[in-house]
Amino acid sequence: MKILYGVQATGNGHITRARAMAREFQKLPVEVDFLFSGRDPEAFFEMEVFGDYRVLKGLTFAIGDGKILPMKTLLQSRPLGLLQEIRQLDVDSYDLIITDFEPVTAWAGRLRKKAVIGIAHQYAFLYPVPQHRSDPFQRAILRYFAPANTSLGIHWHHFGQPILPPIAPVDTAPCELWRNHYIIYLPFESRASIRKLLNPFSHYQFHIYHPDAEPGDEGHLSWHRPGRQSFQQDLQHCEGVICNAGFELASEVLQLGRKLLVKPVAGQSEQYSNAMAIDLLGYGHVMNRLDPGKVSEWLQSACATRIHFPNVAAAVCEWLVAGTHDDIQALSTRLWNETLLPDMTAATRTDYQLSLAPAVSALQPPPAGALLR
Repeated sequence: MKILYGVQATGNGHITRARAMAREFQKLPVEVDFLFSGRDPEAFFEMEVFGDYRVLKGLTFAIGDGKILPMKTLLQSRPLGLLQEIRQLDVDSYDLIITDFEPVTAWAGRLRKKAVIGIAHQYAFLYPVPQHRSDPFQRAILRYFAPANTSLGIHWHHFGQPILPPIAPVDTAPCELWRNHYIIYLPFESRASIRKLLNPFSHYQFHIYHPDAEPGDEGHLSWHRPGRQSFQQDLQHCEGVICNAGFELASEVLQLGRKLLVKPVAGQSEQYSNAMAIDLLGYGHVMNRLDPGKVSEWLQSACATRIHFPNVAAAVCEWLVAGTHDDIQALSTRLWNETLLPDMTAATRTDYQLSLAPAVSALQPPPAGALLR
């Protein structure tokens, strides 16, 4: 069996999930070629597990100062270049195409009527789960960005839908906690804004990972460039994490049972929805801006949630190779039965029911070739 696996590389979360999948695929009789898009080739790090991978430009969003920049996104979107990459990508030799919300592989497979399976958090929003009432542009992104014949959505709770638990590849063995040590990962905020937010809290040690960081210490602020090994070491020992409301890092924090404070990227509907889910489920704290008051409240809170997720990557890889792609419900049920979730309070369940956006559940994948005609 030969698989083409496309990964949206704008953020590190999709790559982290793909690393876990790559390790599990190596245990099975299958050949997998990886393709990444949405990031400059020189910006990748620790990619050995993917072998001889490919990088395309694809499509991504421009983000600055913690918010999406619509005009800059439009100017750099290069739709003709994207269409050219889709048409030129050779998928004929593959038995299956997997897309982790990656548009080139998804559309190339759809154009040539190949089997395309989507595995990403974004596909969970095709079901009635807690979500922000987004504008038409955001809904179009969910529907058209990386369409798949079969979609495996992943989320922190099943919400009564055939979606899967997170793929959260962290070492959960007991380890020493470093008291008053916290990780900060806000890559879309400016360094000056982060420094201003954290300077008042001199009794705590903050390990700040930022793509523009100059490594070094500024008193209680330690600056680091992103790196998987060093980040994971700090994550194992820290008391909590302040990050944007992306999915993968929050999943790792919940798996480890660390305190969580999220700040969604402004204008990013998925992150608003994630923040809503975290708040409704009681899994962490939320701030809609860089708010020192919220940080102070969170630092003094002893509240942390731990969720024991199973090895979802192994189960999904075996399911993919077995070819039973029409039986998502059975896979979902088995994996949630192996997950140890904290209880939802009665108040949370009531709030959740009132907050659903049912209209989004009507979204269906677009017709083949809809963007290519």
